[in-house]
Amino acid sequence: MAIVVGADGLNELIQLLRADGRTVIGPRIRDGVISPEEIEHGDELPRGWTEEQHGGHYRLVPTGTDEVFASATPARPWKRFLQPERTLLLRARRGSDGAISIDAEPPEQPRLAFFGIRSCDLASLGILDRVLLDPNATDPTYAARRADVFIVAAACNTPANTCFCASMDTGPTPRAGYDLSIRELPGDEAIEYLIDAGSEQGEDALAQLTSRPSEQRHTDRATEMHAGAVAAMGRELRSEDPPAAAAQPDHPRWDDVAERCLACGNCTMSCPTCFCSTTEDHTDLSATETERWRVWDSCFTLDFTHLHGGSVRTSTKSRYRQWLLHKLVTWHDQFDTSGCVGCGRCITWCPVGIDLTAEVAAMAARQEDP
Repeated sequence: MAIVVGADGLNELIQLLRADGRTVIGPRIRDGVISPEEIEHGDELPRGWTEEQHGGHYRLVPTGTDEVFASATPARPWKRFLQPERTLLLRARRGSDGAISIDAEPPEQPRLAFFGIRSCDLASLGILDRVLLDPNATDPTYAARRADVFIVAAACNTPANTCFCASMDTGPTPRAGYDLSIRELPGDEAIEYLIDAGSEQGEDALAQLTSRPSEQRHTDRATEMHAGAVAAMGRELRSEDPPAAAAQPDHPRWDDVAERCLACGNCTMSCPTCFCSTTEDHTDLSATETERWRVWDSCFTLDFTHLHGGSVRTSTKSRYRQWLLHKLVTWHDQFDTSGCVGCGRCITWCPVGIDLTAEVAAMAARQEDP
């Protein structure tokens, strides 16, 4: 079932989700970027704004229209609401009698609604589910927060220059994994929104909205917008390139990229599928209370592979190669899928603008004989 609503219908849906006791997370402007944050009203959506993204470059740009989904991927990944940057694991206390008590922190179970999540990020949730909900190694924090998330996906009409989801078969239009899917249809008059349901929960929500039935012209317009988004995709990653790059561990391009890479970890922090973490212990000055926290970590840090005697990967070259080939090649062996969804964040937020797609293509090319 598909329906059509006007701009007011988006706020009506947000209020419906909030009335159901959910915290609604959606795109909004904060600190000069569009980022998924808690929203309480449709007016908080980035109406009339998009972003300009290139390697190492991000800037908000007005669209001159009333579109609210004119941007591409938000600056920060949605994973932080399911696997927070910092998670308290346990707290230990020493009593006055010297006895030590340890309290494990139970995972929070918020009722969330992701409003306006794009298809690449929706695909990233499927990848994280495969990894963190593995029956043999389930992450309790992720499982608790993921258990009751209402997904309102939004098709991407204007991909950024750094996007390549079409070549990864993850977008730009959501195909599965959502409760509701929204397609923004700009026209000569007022903007319309074509909404269809992907679950029973979604159908129940649709039935409560003020709407009118969709027509063939709405479906045709959505198809047209999808084709335009695919044609506007700024980059691509060919499926045969990553294995070819892996077969050339001594390609000179590895040294070239290592000279430019700052090993800052921005690519892993902004990536919607990177899930590595470490633990930190903090003790108060009286030495009577200690907390253990799980925090995001990056394979670009020197201590990430620290074993007895030192780190395994001491060079930036080795750490970049490990990240790239694990994400694009060996992830298939571990999790039966690529670890990349083509969102392009690693390109946008790299301070020196290293382009994953360009590096892979260059390293996949055969070296010329001397």
